[in-house]
Amino acid sequence: MATKAVHVSDVPNLDQVPENAASFSIYAARFPQGVDVSKIGDNSRKFVVIGHRGHGMNMLQSADRRMKAFKENSILSFNQAAKLSVDFIEFDVQVTKDDVAIIFHDNFILHEEHGAIFETRVTDLTVDEFFSYGPQREAGKEGKTLVRKVNGKVVGWQVESDDQSCTLQEAFVKVNPKTGFNIELKFDDDVDYEEEHLVHALQVILKVVYEHAEDRPIIFSSFQPDAALLMKKLQQRYPVYFLTNGGTEFYDDVRRNSLEEAKKLAVGGGLDGIVSEVKGIFRNPSAVRDIKESKLSLLTYGKLNNFEETVRVQHLMGIDGVIVDLVEEITRTVDEMNTRNDVGDVKSESGRGIELSFLLNLISQVIQH
Repeated sequence: MATKAVHVSDVPNLDQVPENAASFSIYAARFPQGVDVSKIGDNSRKFVVIGHRGHGMNMLQSADRRMKAFKENSILSFNQAAKLSVDFIEFDVQVTKDDVAIIFHDNFILHEEHGAIFETRVTDLTVDEFFSYGPQREAGKEGKTLVRKVNGKVVGWQVESDDQSCTLQEAFVKVNPKTGFNIELKFDDDVDYEEEHLVHALQVILKVVYEHAEDRPIIFSSFQPDAALLMKKLQQRYPVYFLTNGGTEFYDDVRRNSLEEAKKLAVGGGLDGIVSEVKGIFRNPSAVRDIKESKLSLLTYGKLNNFEETVRVQHLMGIDGVIVDLVEEITRTVDEMNTRNDVGDVKSESGRGIELSFLLNLISQVIQH
C-alpha cells in the first residue's frame, strides 16, 4: 500500500467523507465532548493510571505469574482491571476484512496445527475466522491453538485465566461503563497505507464508538502519524494522542523518531497529547516542560512504569499519567499520591523538598535498568 504524507488542511471534514457521512454527523451530535485525562471527576489535577491491554500485557516468556494471570485484550482482563482504581484501560483495535472492529495487539495471529506454525495477518481475516482462534464461544467446540512469536521464538500462549477474543462493540457492552477506554488505533509499522484505507478503518471504529460510548471517557492514540491526524480531523469529540518511542527506536518516518518531532506533529495537527516510551522521557527530561508549555497532555508507557519509584518520579515531573501492566500495585501507589494533601508539590514524605540531584541520579539509574 503506497502512502503520501497527510496534511491536515487537505483531509476532508467528517461531513465530506464519502462513506455514511451523514449518519456519522448524527452520531456525533448525540454525545458530550471528550474528556481531559488529567481531570477525572473534578477540576483538580489527577495523576491517571491506564491498564495496559486491560489488566496487563501477557509476557509469556516471563517467570512473573502476574504477567500471565489473565488473557490480555479480553473482556476478562478488562473487567479485572475495572475492579481496581484504573481511570482507563488501553487496548488495540484493528479492522477485519469484513469491516468489524476487533481487539487484538499483534499484526499477525499464529496457531499451531500438527506441529506446524501458521501465520495470518489479522486484517486479512473475517470476524468469524478471527473468532476461530483460542477459546470458543460455543460449548464443546475447540479453537485453533494460539501461539505467539517472542523475540523470534514461538511460545505457547498459556495464561492462568484464558478468555475468548472480542470485538470493540462487546467491550463497550460488557465492561463497566465508568471505566475509560484508551483505544489504540493499530496499524502495521511495516506497511505504507493509502489515505483512503486509513479513513475507512477509522470510520468503522468511529461508528462503533458513536453508537455505544454513551458517557464513557474515551481517548484515541496511534503510533501511525497519519492515522492520528486523520482521527482528529474526522472528529473533535474525543482527545487524540500521538504514540512515540521518544527516540528509543528509529524509523524511516522522521515524525516517529524524537519527542521534538512528536510535539511538532501534535501541535501542527491539533492533537491533544503525546504518549511516550518512558525511557524517552527520562533521557530527555526537559522535553516534559516543552510539551506541557505547548498545552499538550503527556502520558507514558513502558516496562519501567511497573516500578513504583519511576511512577513517583514522573508524578513529580508533571507527567499526567502512566500506562502500566502491574495494575493492582501501581493503582495502589497512585491512590496514595492522589490523596495526599501535597499533591503536585515536589516534597518527600518527611515534608522536605526532594533535591534535583537525587531525581537526576534516580533517572540515570532507571534508564540503565
